[in-house]
Amino acid sequence: MTKVASSTNDKTGQMNASGGYMRSIIIIGALFFIFGFVTWLNSVLIPYLKIACELNDFQSYLVAFAFYISYLVMAIPSAWVLKKTGFKRGMSVGLLIMAVGAAIFVPAAMTRIYELFLFGLFVQGTGLAVLQTASNPYVTILGPLESAAKRISIMGIFNKVAGSLAPIVLGAIVLSNADALVDSLGAMSAAEKAVELDALAAKVIMPYLVIVGVLIVLAVLIYFSSLPEVDTDQEDETVAAANTNKTSILQFPHLLMGAFALFLYVGVEVMAGDTIISYAAYGQGIPFTEAKFFTSVTLVAMIVGYLIGIAAIPRFIRQEKALQVSAVLGIIFTISAIMTEGYVSVLSIALLGLANALMWPAIWPLALADLGRFTKIGSSFLIMGIAGGAILPLIYGALSDAVNSQQAYWIMVPCYLFILYFAIAGHKVRTK
Repeated sequence: MTKVASSTNDKTGQMNASGGYMRSIIIIGALFFIFGFVTWLNSVLIPYLKIACELNDFQSYLVAFAFYISYLVMAIPSAWVLKKTGFKRGMSVGLLIMAVGAAIFVPAAMTRIYELFLFGLFVQGTGLAVLQTASNPYVTILGPLESAAKRISIMGIFNKVAGSLAPIVLGAIVLSNADALVDSLGAMSAAEKAVELDALAAKVIMPYLVIVGVLIVLAVLIYFSSLPEVDTDQEDETVAAANTNKTSILQFPHLLMGAFALFLYVGVEVMAGDTIISYAAYGQGIPFTEAKFFTSVTLVAMIVGYLIGIAAIPRFIRQEKALQVSAVLGIIFTISAIMTEGYVSVLSIALLGLANALMWPAIWPLALADLGRFTKIGSSFLIMGIAGGAILPLIYGALSDAVNSQQAYWIMVPCYLFILYFAIAGHKVRTK
């Protein structure tokens, strides 16, 4: 297996000489496509399972909780797995775990047991935790640190193109005739309702069997690919000198604040993408036939943001400045969604995709800067931050039940304010 050192100048030269750099970008891009497709299926699963399993808002957002809480639980074990397997084999392991999680959807659909769906989502999230713990730092250290946000933006395009397709594909299968079904359920007897809901649940079986097959094939392809290994335990002289007295990841405050910023960012991103269909349908009275497209609009807005990042970073704007602008836009669009009605309000939520696009690409390099031999464990801390997608949408669901789905979006404002602080000052904090 080819091994690549973490010294960016030597490493980049070696990889370009062998043509390995572009091959690595394409392979990792394919993985980010898978991340996006599987992750953004949740935006359809939330309203789908709300109907099929007869749930309230809080219960339906347990979909996001079960999926994203696995990042918190499994991030540290993922770092251990990568120490044993390396990045490349670890990616294959992650894909196989995801395949197991997708396979659990088959018995879940056949029995219409909500808890089994949630377990399948947790297992999928576990596989993604391994996969992302490997792939995100890989992209960050694959070239110069100052252009890391550009590379992650390229990965983000793969991710969000898949994410924009996922709800359309799954929505067309499982939410077809959903409006008519919801209208007719109230007039049905218990037996008739059970038959209809069983038929609705069964619609998810074939798509997830296809996902299982694709994940297994990709795991095999990655295992036998030419993807080089990356050695993150080597440090250049400057980083080694700065880290001489460091014995714990807790001695890197900028990393800890970065993990919290990532926690908040993922929370608001998941809220923007996963709540928008339900918010449009139940909060603003827009039919499911139209509402099912709004997650894709959100993700298209993110793709636009990524394209801006690729063109502008670092040539015209630094990573930290892009993060500052993004946080301010997040505050503006959130307040717009709360203060307006109908399509304008829903489209304001969709435009949060534009605000959120460059947050992930900017937070990663700012948080991982100067970690050296602590990069793997630092990466696992950042992956733990993805649990924001579990916690914050659940709080949103509780607020939605208690007040209403529109006012519940106020939870986003303090999230964007902390991200703004990290972009301005938090990423600069160091200990001696």
